[in-house]
Amino acid sequence: MHILDTARLSLREFTPLDAPFLLRLVNEPGWIRNINDPGVRTLDDALSWAEKRLFAAYCELGHGFWAVQRRSDGELLGMCGLFKRAVLPEPDLGYALLAVHEGQGYALEAAQACVTHARERLAWQTLMAITAVDNPRSTGLLGKLGFVEQGQEWLEGYNEPSRVFKLAL
Repeated sequence: MHILDTARLSLREFTPLDAPFLLRLVNEPGWIRNINDPGVRTLDDALSWAEKRLFAAYCELGHGFWAVQRRSDGELLGMCGLFKRAVLPEPDLGYALLAVHEGQGYALEAAQACVTHARERLAWQTLMAITAVDNPRSTGLLGKLGFVEQGQEWLEGYNEPSRVFKLAL
């Protein structure tokens, strides 16, 4: 299902046909370093991960992490979206791109659109975000969006502290 468009991007729900892309994305060194290693090593693993992590949220919450595609050619670049984690009191913004697409403004463009979606379509009052402690690119992106760092916390399910950010919408 289509979610939204920006000048260069289209965001939509992932489908089972995206399993090969998701397998590649969650095994990127940046994903493993800055998010986690979900142990996804095969296409079947990727589909199972997507069913639990992505598709279930679409059904249960009506939002989640969406596929980010370049509008000009339909190429999948990464994911960006809104998700309610059990470890945070408010929904949060999350994003990840394949390394080959980093540094081109796609993450900022997608994230800005998701913040607007949260404010205008979902009528949320607050949005959170978390990053690895040593992730200056994400910290900079969140700063551009107006997020304010709340400090570091040990969140359940993570092996090290996370930097926690908040944005009043």
